[in-house]
Amino acid sequence: MVSEQLQSVRDEIGKVIVGHEDVVEGVLTALISGGHVLLEGVPGLGKTTLLRTLGEAMHLNCSRIQFTPDLMPADILGSMVMHGGAAGERALRFEPGPIFANLVLADEINRATPRTQSALLEAMQERTVTTGNETHGLENPFLVMATQNPLEMEGTYPLPEAQLDRFLLKILVPYPNRAEMQTIADRTMATLQPSVRQTIDQGQVLEIRRQANAVLVAPHVRDFAIDLVLATQPESAQAHEVARKYVRYGASPRGVQALLQCGRVRALFRGRLNVSEEDVRSLAGSALRHRIILNFDAHAEGKTEDDILQVILESLDRKSSG
Repeated sequence: MVSEQLQSVRDEIGKVIVGHEDVVEGVLTALISGGHVLLEGVPGLGKTTLLRTLGEAMHLNCSRIQFTPDLMPADILGSMVMHGGAAGERALRFEPGPIFANLVLADEINRATPRTQSALLEAMQERTVTTGNETHGLENPFLVMATQNPLEMEGTYPLPEAQLDRFLLKILVPYPNRAEMQTIADRTMATLQPSVRQTIDQGQVLEIRRQANAVLVAPHVRDFAIDLVLATQPESAQAHEVARKYVRYGASPRGVQALLQCGRVRALFRGRLNVSEEDVRSLAGSALRHRIILNFDAHAEGKTEDDILQVILESLDRKSSG
């Protein structure tokens, strides 16, 4: 069973990562869906450890890129390097950069310049890197997990909204609670650190992806996802009044794709072969929060994207029950 395979991966990750069940499931969902994920949280919450542990549990190779203002596109993608042969001849050869891995951690992506950010995002979208006349394909499966530090905004280059839209999910990483803090402290003081065993491999990840693409989406579930996205668009005839008041730009069609694509994986997690409205509802925040741009009134009144989505979901629930 696919649900058992996915649960075994989560169990292995749980040996190292304390709590954050929703974050773990979100990253797994993005990987199987073939998309990328943006994590937002303060430093020290285990984002780097999560990706490394995921690689160990799935036998996928990982790389980490620490974004800084002086990072250049070639530092990520790779570059042509002159090599000398035994007979003294010289030739240019492509040396792959850290983007050539199954799992890539783009740490503090908002610290790099727009030029470097766009180079990474182009590789994410096209799944290829072109140097000279050669095109090099990236790994499959391929996941970029980018992180943003929401605290230090000085000297950073926030991702433009059009580039944020290219991330399948945006997941907020909260602080652990008291019980989780105690577990973290106990593990820190333990002599033996937990070891992670491989539960599935690269081929099985691709097979799970194939099975996820076969999960059924009923017309009423599809329409629920469409209604949700249209309700966030202030110019739409189906816009919710809260969107007309607080939203500058609503979610794009990529929002519908993310809801249904990730909904299929969420259904597999729970042993179902059909997507439910509950799947769409539970994914609304991570799939749409980075696709909604609030206006000045929203910021002035302390409204967040999640607040807007919550009101819209409650309205859709009342409409469907009535």
